[in-house]
Amino acid sequence: MTDALDQALLDAHARGDTDALIRLYRQAADAASTEQAAGFYLTHAYVFALEAGDPRSSDLKQALVRMGRDTPAPSDL
Repeated sequence: MTDALDQALLDAHARGDTDALIRLYRQAADAASTEQAAGFYLTHAYVFALEAGDPRSSDLKQALVRMGRDTPAPSDL
């Protein structure tokens, strides 16, 4: 993760800016150098999206499912 992205995440946490946290954690996942790091950041984005009732949670869940880090919802089977 770049220093700028790390600082943006810290700032978003300090502001309690859930929209930015979802976007920035997704960005960090996309830029991660390992699958483990990508899964970590993607999970954070997903949790913030769930807590906020944000519609991006569906796409984030699907990304986690594709990585083998979550299971499909019963309606997705």
